[in-house]
Amino acid sequence: MSTYAVAHLDEIDEINDGRVPSRPVRHHFGITSFGVNAWTGRNAGDRIINEHDEDEEDGNEELYLVQHGRARFELDGEQVDAPAGTMVFARPGVKRTAFAEEPGTTIVALGGVPGKAYEPDGWELWAPLGQLYQSGEYAEAADRGRELADAHPEYPALIYNIACCESLAGRKADAVEHLRLAVDRSERFRSLASEDSDFDAIRDEPAFKELVG
Repeated sequence: MSTYAVAHLDEIDEINDGRVPSRPVRHHFGITSFGVNAWTGRNAGDRIINEHDEDEEDGNEELYLVQHGRARFELDGEQVDAPAGTMVFARPGVKRTAFAEEPGTTIVALGGVPGKAYEPDGWELWAPLGQLYQSGEYAEAADRGRELADAHPEYPALIYNIACCESLAGRKADAVEHLRLAVDRSERFRSLASEDSDFDAIRDEPAFKELVG
């Protein structure tokens, strides 16, 4: 087994969750110790980084490197001009997003939960199914997600997302079973499910109550 790998950014195929396309750098190399991905804004004005604040439990702190072009970050409402070579660091709770100021602007992002070992969750594999989820095609998203989970059982987040879609699709028993599998593999999904509106349809089910507590 080789101890190193080399790839040009353009050699990593983009994935699209229906919002902004990204390149799954971590998954491409099989990295398990930290998260790293890249986003490119094709045109000036394109959003490169989706707005988010990582304010949930186990939220990530993130370091962004403008690898090419020029970006404009918005951090808790403040504007930050970021030409190529600029690094921007955001702690959990900071609302963040970024836009391309020049065509082809590329940002590389690294992230992890402060004080905790990194746990890859396979969101890169689920991302292309995000468009099905957003359009309400929950059954198809669940079916395709099960194929991914069978091929990549190391990612409990895939199983959790399947449970979400099954709940929304009215597959109550399947949703509870997949949520149980996700919780068995990672305890953090227990508390996450307790507040996730995707499970409102099964929240009164005895099996769900027993599982979530």
